[in-house]
Amino acid sequence: MSTQYERGSFQLMKSINRSIILNMIREEGPISRAEIAKRTNLTPPTVSNLVKELIQTQFVIETNQGESKGGRKPTYLEINGDHFFVIGIDVGRYHMKFVVTNLFGTVVDRIVLEIKEHPDAEHLLIKMKEGIQTIIDQGTSDHEKYLGIGVGMHGIVDIKEGISLYAPSFQTYNIPIKDELTKEFGMMVKVENDAKTMTLGESWFGNGHEESNIVGVNVGYGIGAGVMIRGELFQGENFIAGEIGHMTIDLSGPKCSCGNYGCLQTLAGGPAIAERAVKELKLGKSSLICNLVEGDLDKVNGEVVYQAALQGDDYSIELLNQTGRYLGIGLTNLIHTINPKRIIVGGGVSKAGDFILKGITETIQQRGLTEEAKNTNIMLSKLGEDSSAIGASVLILSEFFNTKKV
Repeated sequence: MSTQYERGSFQLMKSINRSIILNMIREEGPISRAEIAKRTNLTPPTVSNLVKELIQTQFVIETNQGESKGGRKPTYLEINGDHFFVIGIDVGRYHMKFVVTNLFGTVVDRIVLEIKEHPDAEHLLIKMKEGIQTIIDQGTSDHEKYLGIGVGMHGIVDIKEGISLYAPSFQTYNIPIKDELTKEFGMMVKVENDAKTMTLGESWFGNGHEESNIVGVNVGYGIGAGVMIRGELFQGENFIAGEIGHMTIDLSGPKCSCGNYGCLQTLAGGPAIAERAVKELKLGKSSLICNLVEGDLDKVNGEVVYQAALQGDDYSIELLNQTGRYLGIGLTNLIHTINPKRIIVGGGVSKAGDFILKGITETIQQRGLTEEAKNTNIMLSKLGEDSSAIGASVLILSEFFNTKKV
């Protein structure tokens, strides 16, 4: 137990033991009381009393009985997953996604609201409140069924105070998200960077499960990463750890929203793909893209390029492969700095799948310092477009299940 706690506090130990039991039921259930006592070294009466409390609060339910090993048949315990819910929010550049998940991270409801072109702090907060109220109204209006609200916000986030310190794509500063939503809805509110919530989501319910050293890379309008070391997100001294989208790749490259030039996201983010395509199409490059947008180049975006690639358009395939090569340079730098066991690529651009992965893996193979670095496991997100929103719900679930070691 950490020395910051009073060692002799029975109430604290009771709380910790409850969390240990609850988390074991989540991870190992269905499981019997006897098995919990055996694995935790808690006494059977302690386990029995705490399980009784958890059943009374309806977080845990009894299910079927197991086989007898000479005595009474054990009764198995499971998390009452569909009795309580969490709201997760992913604040993107143009859309705000709201999901409701159960205690197993399964999405049971979702809505998407549009964000105006140049939003200020007030607009963003209004949209958050509107979306939360809407999703509550169309689901269960019993607030006691909701454990809390998690928010994945792009840019720099003060996770202690729940403040969006700086969102480059919006050019907004110091938005008091936690205070505003807590005041409005009276629930626990946690705020985190969207790439970090994506990483949390993949760690709990996706392709990062059971791995403790991973990096999740969110590639959409911007590019960010969540760095997880020994099962904990690494924040850095001032919450900017993982801002790989602002890693300089080309000193003479395009100007970024952050004010610098040649940042990774100016070369491999969604808008960069569209801008490169439009520029070359205007210069006479032959591509199926023109047919898909019926000659209106203002309609070109990353999704159109991907659709053209699926139809065998050589230019679109090469463009996405080139985007993967830029990402590969950034990820190679990340591998040489962090040396993760696995890198999970998510976000809108990741929908391009193998077209992107080919360029990433080829570049890492060429640039990796050692054979182990060259062969770092690169995977696409399992949770797809919902990864950041589901990960935002994990902000609340991780508090509830208290998975941090104490």
